Amino acid sequence: MKIAIGSDHGGFVLKTRIRGLLISLGHEVTDVGCFSEEAVDYPVQAKEVTQMISRGEADRGILICGTGIGMSIVANRVPGIRAALCHEIFTATMSRKHNDANVLCMGGRVIGPSLAEEMVRVWLETGFEGGRHQRRLDLIDKKEG
Repeated sequence: MKIAIGSDHGGFVLKTRIRGLLISLGHEVTDVGCFSEEAVDYPVQAKEVTQMISRGEADRGILICGTGIGMSIVANRVPGIRAALCHEIFTATMSRKHNDANVLCMGGRVIGPSLAEEMVRVWLETGFEGGRHQRRLDLIDKKEG
C-alpha cells in the first residue's frame, strides 16, 4: 500500500517510529516532513498528505501533531478525505469499519509509541464494512442542489 505520512514538530518523534514500522511491514512510504523537532506549521504537512491521496499518489495517509486535533481539522477540509483522530484501538478500528477513513490522525504528545504502532497495524488491516455505512458516507459526499 502507498502511504503518505507527515507531522509537525510535536509529532516528529512518533512519525519517525511509525515510518519505520510501515517500511518494515512492506508499505511504500512517502514522508512529507517535517524532518526535525524545529517548529513548523502543521497545515503544510496536512495539506501535502491529503493532496497526495486526492491525486491518487497515495492510498492512505497518517498525520501526527502534538494532539492530532490540528491535523484532523486541516485534513477534513479536503474533499474526499475522511480523517479520523484516534487515541486507542477501538476508534482506529471503527474509523475503518464504519467510516472508511483514509487518513489516521494521532497525537504524538497524547499516546505512547507502542499503542500508536498497534493502532496503525489495526487501522491498516481493518476493512470497510460498507452497507448502511456506505449509505452514510454517500450522504456526506452528496452535493446540494
